[in-house]
Amino acid sequence: MAISAWLWVVAAVLFLVGLVAWTRKVRGGGKWLLRGVGTVLVLVALGLAGLGGLLRQYAWLLEDVPAATISLRQLAPQRYEATLVLGDQAPRTLELLGDEWQLDARVIRWTLPGQLAGLPPVHRFERVSGRYGDPKQELTAERSVHDLRGEWDFWEFRERWLANLPIADARWGSAAYLPMLDGATYQVYVNPRGGLVAKPADPATEALLDQAGW
Repeated sequence: MAISAWLWVVAAVLFLVGLVAWTRKVRGGGKWLLRGVGTVLVLVALGLAGLGGLLRQYAWLLEDVPAATISLRQLAPQRYEATLVLGDQAPRTLELLGDEWQLDARVIRWTLPGQLAGLPPVHRFERVSGRYGDPKQELTAERSVHDLRGEWDFWEFRERWLANLPIADARWGSAAYLPMLDGATYQVYVNPRGGLVAKPADPATEALLDQAGW
C-alpha cells in the first residue's frame, strides 16, 4: 500500500476517535478534556489527510502520461506503414519514409498550484514524419509529413485568454523520435515537465532496438 493510502487510513482512524471523544458524555472537567483531545485528534487527522493528498499528487507529478502509440510495418526499404493512435482517437494509417519516425507537439505546462490541482501538461500534436538517419540523404530524399492538428486549437485559446493567468507556466515545442523497425510498437508519453518521451511498448520492440544498435 502506498504511503498516501496509509496516511489516509491513519487519518480516518484518528478522525473517528476524535469524534467519539467529542461526543462521549462525561460529567465534570473530564468533558472538556475529552473535547480538547478530540479536537487535537481531528486536526491531526485533517493534516494527515492533506499530507496524503499532496504525496499522492507529487507521485502523480513524477509519472509519465501515455499520449500516443505508433506501430510499424515495413513495406519496402525505407518505406513503412505506421498505425498511429493519439489518446482515445481512432487509429490512423500513414505512410512514412526514411529510417526513423518523429512525432512533434506543442506543450503548455502549468505552475505548481495548477499541477497540484490536477492539471496535466496540455499538448497538441502537430505532425508525424519520417526522417533519414543520414543528414545528407535528408536533404535530397523524398519526405513524408502528416498534419495532426485538430480544428479546435487550445494553444491559440491559451495565447488569448490564459497568458496573464498565474497557472500557465511555460510553453514550447517538443519532439520524440526512434527508428522505424518492422513489427515495432512504441508508446509516446508526456512527462511531468511537458516533454515527449518515446519508449518501446513491449519486449519484442526492445529486442528489435537492441538488434538495431539503439
